[in-house]
Amino acid sequence: MDNKKIYSLLGLSTRAGKLKSGEFSVLDAIRSGKAYAVIVSEDASDNTKKQFKDKCNYYNVPIAFFGDMESLGHAVGKGVRTSLVITDKGLAQSLLKNLLQED
Repeated sequence: MDNKKIYSLLGLSTRAGKLKSGEFSVLDAIRSGKAYAVIVSEDASDNTKKQFKDKCNYYNVPIAFFGDMESLGHAVGKGVRTSLVITDKGLAQSLLKNLLQED
């Protein structure tokens, strides 16, 4: 898995306006069917992970646990971020492909 590539894809998604961050924006995107991929930091609380996992399973949205809050926030040019959502199908597929790639 190429972490640098994943972080740069997150940055690209942000610049393209196809990424939302923060719990409420992410949950809203999932509920409204605009979410194509959700990323939750690996250092998020168990409760937060479960909440997003359950919500994604229910709405059939792919979810990945990746990176830490600090790095995710940095990648999207914001402060600490626990959750991100990609609202573009192509970017989401590209991101998931990189996330699921084995070394």
